[in-house]
Amino acid sequence: MRDQSIWFLENIDVNTIFCPKKIGEMRDSHTYETYSKGAYIYLQDDHADRIYFISYGRVKIGTFGEGGKQITKAILGSGEVFGELALIGVERRRDYAIAMEETELCIVTRAEMKSLLRDHNGLSLFFMKIMGSRILEMENRLESLVFKDSRTRVIEFLIDLVETKGQRVGYEWVVRKFITHQEVAYLTATSRQTVTTVLNELKGKELIKFDRRRLLVRDLEMLKKEL
Repeated sequence: MRDQSIWFLENIDVNTIFCPKKIGEMRDSHTYETYSKGAYIYLQDDHADRIYFISYGRVKIGTFGEGGKQITKAILGSGEVFGELALIGVERRRDYAIAMEETELCIVTRAEMKSLLRDHNGLSLFFMKIMGSRILEMENRLESLVFKDSRTRVIEFLIDLVETKGQRVGYEWVVRKFITHQEVAYLTATSRQTVTTVLNELKGKELIKFDRRRLLVRDLEMLKKEL
């Protein structure tokens, strides 16, 4: 049986809402779909009527601007949720969602989720916290774009990545499945060349190590002093 920890979302324990028996029943009634790497889950302007929970894998949420310029809004992993704007009446998707690797999603319709929200106040709080945290994150990114230079934005991104996704190993921190330089560039509104230059600079100072599989921060406090 697959680990049911997908229902422990955004540090909010919803086991009081979805007991083990109830979770098993939901697996029978809700839709589970698997997407291969590079497959679109939905596109901009698609009808917004479903909410998605990531069982395993990774999903990129992004949008296309003028001239086809790509903006990455978020990269989400196991136990996270997206598509939640459908709950507040948004009829069409304002962004796209694409699987970054093989990904399984639990898909709940808007009508089903509204029924659950009526029955469980804790679930309503959960979605309020998600929406609030994402608004704050976008505001912080906008302020960073306006007031900070490219190097600072890249370093701030690395620090935030470690603090939200990293695991401590002795005095060091490791982030599994480190994203590409281009994805970092999309998330920080910089260029791939800038990201590569900053990462290599930090590597030369022996503050970080990285490859396609992981990011290792040797001393988080020293990295913060680079800001």
